[in-house]
Amino acid sequence: MAHSPWQKRGRGQARDGMAARPPQRALDRHRLRHLLDAVVAVSADMDTRTVLHRIVEAATDLVAARYGALGVLSETGEVIDLITVGVDDPHLCAAMGLPLGHGLLRTMVDDREPLQVADVAAHPRSVGFPPGHPVMRTPLGVPLMVRGTVYGDLYLADKLDGTPFDDDDVGLLTALASAAGVSLENARLYEQLKRAAEHFQRRMLPALPDLSPLKAAARYEPASELLRLGGDWYDAMALPDGATCVVVGDVTGHDVEAAPLMGQIRNMLRAIALDRDGPPGLIMSRLDRTLTMLTDPPTATLVLGRIERGGGEGGEYTFGWSNAGHLPPLLVGADGSTRYLAPARHGIPVGIDASVSRFSHEHPFPPDCTLLLFTDGLVERRGEDIDTGLGDLAEQAARLAAAPLEELCDTLISRSRQVFDDDVALLALRTPSDGPAR
Repeated sequence: MAHSPWQKRGRGQARDGMAARPPQRALDRHRLRHLLDAVVAVSADMDTRTVLHRIVEAATDLVAARYGALGVLSETGEVIDLITVGVDDPHLCAAMGLPLGHGLLRTMVDDREPLQVADVAAHPRSVGFPPGHPVMRTPLGVPLMVRGTVYGDLYLADKLDGTPFDDDDVGLLTALASAAGVSLENARLYEQLKRAAEHFQRRMLPALPDLSPLKAAARYEPASELLRLGGDWYDAMALPDGATCVVVGDVTGHDVEAAPLMGQIRNMLRAIALDRDGPPGLIMSRLDRTLTMLTDPPTATLVLGRIERGGGEGGEYTFGWSNAGHLPPLLVGADGSTRYLAPARHGIPVGIDASVSRFSHEHPFPPDCTLLLFTDGLVERRGEDIDTGLGDLAEQAARLAAAPLEELCDTLISRSRQVFDDDVALLALRTPSDGPAR
């Protein structure tokens, strides 16, 4: 009886029949899945350096290569960065320096085509390796290119099983390079946008005026992620009656759009404070009424403070403030003592309900003491209670009680962190040692 084309074939037919193909199809599916996983891996981050590392790691893993590298090219074609996998000694990498951009690697970039070499030593364009470089025999490379622009070159060497690279390896690496080039371009565009947004935010923040005899310093640190950047601000100004007005605030809804809203609130508050005298709670209430008259009022947390000196030459300073849902100011004594100014009554963020009462508070601001106003990016960390961050800030500020304000601000901002989950605004003020002007 004739076999149906869908019937299972016998052992003798498995070699050249349909049943011989599933193992190859299974292998192809496995490699395709591996490729898709690699594409997802290199597309999962916008930080350029992280993207570069993921590209090289994914490429070496995808084709089981012993060594991998990615050279980043400048607009003029010079190698400006090199990411490696398989060369574990960082001192060796530093000693070898960046590739000079000639020889086989230059051929790949100039031709804009994949490069596959069976024996690098025998190739006419090989220029050898620098001293200490691992011996590599069979390179495979592809340019990272998007819309005619070459961003770098991705190259591997020596498969782990000792076999030469084949056409399937070339195809997989070329496919990964196409996705990686787009990811690298997106990462660069992201970095450009982040720098532009940060520049815009900084331009909206004021240069501190001379507040003598008070000393003042301020810092702004952008969030590491673009979507978290924008909205924090500080401000300080001398009022017509001789007092000093200080503000630190944080617009609700951190993103790039928060920056112009921050400017709107800051300018309104400046105008109200300069035009009308009064305690901070009254100024805050006027800001509330102004904001809630808008069709779509912005909201923000903030601390508005007023620093003034009592009558007579020996009069001491007083800090008066109103808090609209913000973290409390920190007062650091000359002896290193610390106290958060957090009375029981505080208000909700501005821009929500103008009928809610605002409160004014006062506290002595003794000679040679430091007042810190800050936004939550300074003390909030993922996976950590904010009270822990507030405690750490007070402890570090106590150790810096006698330090110059600029040094104090720099140290508090850095706090051994390289990544900021949120942007940070910090304003520091210090009274003169003897109270009155010197």
